[in-house]
Amino acid sequence: MRGEETIDELRGFDLRVIQPKHGYRFSVDPLLLCDFAAINPGERAVDLGTGSGVIPLVLARKADGACIVGVEKQEEMTEFASRNVSLNALGDRISILHADIMSLKKLFPVSSFDLVLANPPFRSQATGRVSPRAGRDLCRHESTATLADFLSMAKYLAGPAGRICFIYLAERLPEFMSEACALNLSPIRLRLVHGKSGAVAKMFLIEFVKGRKGELKVLPPLFVYGEGCGYSQEMEKIYEGRCFHKADSPAFA
Repeated sequence: MRGEETIDELRGFDLRVIQPKHGYRFSVDPLLLCDFAAINPGERAVDLGTGSGVIPLVLARKADGACIVGVEKQEEMTEFASRNVSLNALGDRISILHADIMSLKKLFPVSSFDLVLANPPFRSQATGRVSPRAGRDLCRHESTATLADFLSMAKYLAGPAGRICFIYLAERLPEFMSEACALNLSPIRLRLVHGKSGAVAKMFLIEFVKGRKGELKVLPPLFVYGEGCGYSQEMEKIYEGRCFHKADSPAFA
């Protein structure tokens, strides 16, 4: 292990994750998205903005034979993701690609994947608190790719009847739905994520199916924390009964 790094564990998935000690560190969001998306064995999936590669790692553990591509713009995070794939011996099923999502039409034919996931930067430029930790702002704030760009690329990459799943900031839900409507993407599942019971929603999970319209199913809310200081029963289930070491979940603090 190199300096200024940690190796944290997702014990429920038998995974170890190398992360920068002071830079961007993954939160509960990737686990919520992986649980919501529910990948099937043998499917091809792509994660837009993979960070340290947590989503591809968890998806590979959840579905035998599934092949996942993680796309990351930041060179440093791409290196972390690649090392994590090697550390967990998943190089035969996970590919990490150093690329801006805006370049993916040159790299993949239309309709290349069964499942497209994204946990994109959820703050527009010049909004939200600036993080003192190097690398965090690029992961949290839109830079070269906007929300509309992520949605457009997700639609391009998803195959016929392919699924598109996002986790995003609840306060931007109206904007999100407007952008999706402009792309003729109709949501079929929506779930609001709350820090705890009685608190306003902080995030939402949403699913579209390419080329198909249907009634929107609004699922029961998900609460990250229970009545005490620990995770809720459902959150513990998502973790498979265990929590990774030194979890960083600023959105629900």
